[in-house]
Amino acid sequence: MFEQIRNNKIKSMWLIAGLGALLLGFGYLLGELVFASGVAGIVVASIVWLIMNLIAFAQGDQIFLSISKARKIEKKDHPQLYNIVEEMTIASGLPKVPDVYIIDDAAPNAFATGRNQKKAAVAITSGLLKQLNRDELQGVIAHEIGHIRNRDVLLMILAGILMGSIVLLANIGIRAFLLGGARGGRRSSRSGGGGGGEAIILVVAIVLIIVAPIVARLFYYAMSRKREYLADASSAQYTRYPEGLASALEKLASSTAVLSSANQVTAPMYIINPLHKAGFSASDLTSTHPPLSKRVKILRSMGNSASLATYDRAYRQVYGGRGNIIPKSSLAGAAGLVETRSVAVEEKKPVQQEKLERARDVSDLLERLNKYTALACTCGTAFRVPPDYKGNNIKCPRCGRNNPIPGR
Repeated sequence: MFEQIRNNKIKSMWLIAGLGALLLGFGYLLGELVFASGVAGIVVASIVWLIMNLIAFAQGDQIFLSISKARKIEKKDHPQLYNIVEEMTIASGLPKVPDVYIIDDAAPNAFATGRNQKKAAVAITSGLLKQLNRDELQGVIAHEIGHIRNRDVLLMILAGILMGSIVLLANIGIRAFLLGGARGGRRSSRSGGGGGGEAIILVVAIVLIIVAPIVARLFYYAMSRKREYLADASSAQYTRYPEGLASALEKLASSTAVLSSANQVTAPMYIINPLHKAGFSASDLTSTHPPLSKRVKILRSMGNSASLATYDRAYRQVYGGRGNIIPKSSLAGAAGLVETRSVAVEEKKPVQQEKLERARDVSDLLERLNKYTALACTCGTAFRVPPDYKGNNIKCPRCGRNNPIPGR
């Protein structure tokens, strides 16, 4: 497993280096276009990258959580969710239970972030909590814990920041070109010959302004795609129940809701592309994540074993024997049979009852987070008052009695 993590990190660092080279090259051409000096462009690009990386190391995880409108909860807020996070922390061997955050959004999704294994967080949407049963939720949480255990989270933050730097510089270049200041500056700063060379540099710079953000996204997404398979393998190993994650992915794929707080930079952090349209076909065409249909098929091809070796065999079977998703050195120590378990006893309830209980628990959680005031009328009706209600009293929806609101 450690070899798997090491190889994964080496390949990812090569991708990071590729993004860095793209950023510096882009900075050089942007400098030629704007400042009439490629060196000045490299200096500006380096400064932007340095500042954004310092921010990423210090507060990158909190920035991603803030962008996603995630709010931290405690164990008392949702005991079952916290118990699952604790279970998967123990199963994975993490040194500390990650913080748990909730995103108030109907779209089912989740992501993990953090600077290291001791300072990590898992964020889950309210839609995910409503739609998934315990086994499915455990599969998703184990997937995110896998990202933390495999040390993906900081690298993805840094890659996202680097991609953001390239997009930022591209926007600066486009504005400078449209305003016409760059060309005027070049004409005033240089005279005489070299017009043909300047024209070539100008054309290349303009092309790179358009192409660089696209290439940066391809690099960023390339890191995300393989890591999703590795996290799926980790989830199967930790839960010993691959069907849980497979069923969860099917539900996520069928959702028509789009996560309102997601964007092109944060999308690869989630378990599935939050900008996808419903169905496997639409999701399979996206470049941010591996095809959901393939991921489900691999998990369901594992049979009665949940080991890394079994996942790797299922992966090669689905992809026609092409390559290994897990390094061979890691497979040597993972060849033993890890038997799958049966469905959780807690979930053997009528489906409708289970859905109603989940919806009620999530509704109660969101009302507490949003600071609703709980009231009980003398007629026995219990209801909650939203925080933006301006009056001092409110009528009972059942008997019509005016009830005073505490503290007003």
